[in-house]
Amino acid sequence: MKIEQIYTGCLAQGAYYIESDGEVAIIDPLRETQQYVDKASNENAKVKYIFETHFHADFVSGHVDLAKKTGAKIIFGPGAETNYEIHSAKDNEEFKLGNIIIKVLHTPGHTLESSTFLLIDENGKEHAIFSGDTLFLGDVGRPDLAIKSDLTKEDLAGMLYDSLRNKIIPLPDDVIVYPAHGAGSACGKNLSKETVGVLGKQKNTNYALKSDMTKEEFVKEVLDGIAPPPQYFAKNAMMNKSGYDAFDTVLKKGNNPLSPEEFETLANLEDALVLDVRHEKEFIKGHIPNSIFIGIHGGFAPWVGALITDLKQPILLVTPEGREKETVTRLSRVGYDNTLGYLKDGMASWISAGKDIETIDSISSDEFSNHFNNETINVLDVRKDGEYKSEYLEGNNIQHFALDYINENMHNIDKNNTYYVHCAGGYRSVIAVSILKARGFNHLIDVAGGFAAIKQSDLPTTNFVCPSTLKE
Repeated sequence: MKIEQIYTGCLAQGAYYIESDGEVAIIDPLRETQQYVDKASNENAKVKYIFETHFHADFVSGHVDLAKKTGAKIIFGPGAETNYEIHSAKDNEEFKLGNIIIKVLHTPGHTLESSTFLLIDENGKEHAIFSGDTLFLGDVGRPDLAIKSDLTKEDLAGMLYDSLRNKIIPLPDDVIVYPAHGAGSACGKNLSKETVGVLGKQKNTNYALKSDMTKEEFVKEVLDGIAPPPQYFAKNAMMNKSGYDAFDTVLKKGNNPLSPEEFETLANLEDALVLDVRHEKEFIKGHIPNSIFIGIHGGFAPWVGALITDLKQPILLVTPEGREKETVTRLSRVGYDNTLGYLKDGMASWISAGKDIETIDSISSDEFSNHFNNETINVLDVRKDGEYKSEYLEGNNIQHFALDYINENMHNIDKNNTYYVHCAGGYRSVIAVSILKARGFNHLIDVAGGFAAIKQSDLPTTNFVCPSTLKE
């Protein structure tokens, strides 16, 4: 028996390759599936099953493509309905894979069809669970992502409580836990950086598995502080339910080199978004007018999903040399399949062709401190709410909204004013400036290094105080 976790850091997502006696099961595969086909072929094995723990919201799974390539059967939990052929398993149904058994434990709560897959080894021992978004290390899945359900998030949280106590907690302490996500995923609140654990430790340390916790306490705890899901979550879940274009087709279309003239013509004809994925320092120095920056070196795919609201939006790419295919691939993982091509030879070719470029004003924290102390300036903080509440600049002209919600909040700032924009380290502020510039905000100054650099200056910072704790 062989179990391999194939972890993708950008999505904080774990797919799994399981092999026994020449037969293979893949759990929650990524969009690009050839890697699994090649791995099985190299092991002289055949992919027999594709198990999906649920309809994923944070990425587009590769199950449909993989089934077409291998003839493997797609297995979902009870109640799953799709526009393509699947086997909707019964609770406790068992699937033989070589010398082992994979048993379906229906664990609704994150979504209605959510299931945990229990691996029973060659000796009949309960060896591991592939828990999807039912159980993470340190947390559980958010219960507010069900597609077109009449159930409330409180209803689903109650189901999750029952699933954990009836299906997960009774399992032996030495059962290995293989979750679908780790730290950085928006599918939970407080996920561990570890990606593999042991159930006994989770019983002792995971708040959601406390033996003395009532259902009412669990529901309150699991819903407390949960942020609204990113806008692309429901759209990705629907793609996973309905099906999608073949990845190879998407890649062939998007991995298309374009001269500056071809690039410019397509941008105008298709009303395409120009997405620049280079480093923010390069973008600051020179970029195509009205292009949007989301650097591929950061949390690229989730930020694309949060900020580009139309999955069908035509996209043209400016990439670092050699990362064109990777960029198209990572876009497709979150459902952005309409990439038209990339600028051949990058910005150097654009500049050589005599095309217009724009720059961003960016200043150091020392320069920012000088302005802040000697002038009345407007500051825009685009960190997440939790970061802002932890510590922020003191001042009367400071506005805050998280970059995640910039499209909903830009009406709250004035195009006639100059804003000094900062995040925590400098990546998100450049994203924010690029989006605002493309919408006609022309008086923006980036603070390089973000709040981390600001804290090293002489500027006053303070912690957020909840109004309910203030004395009258």
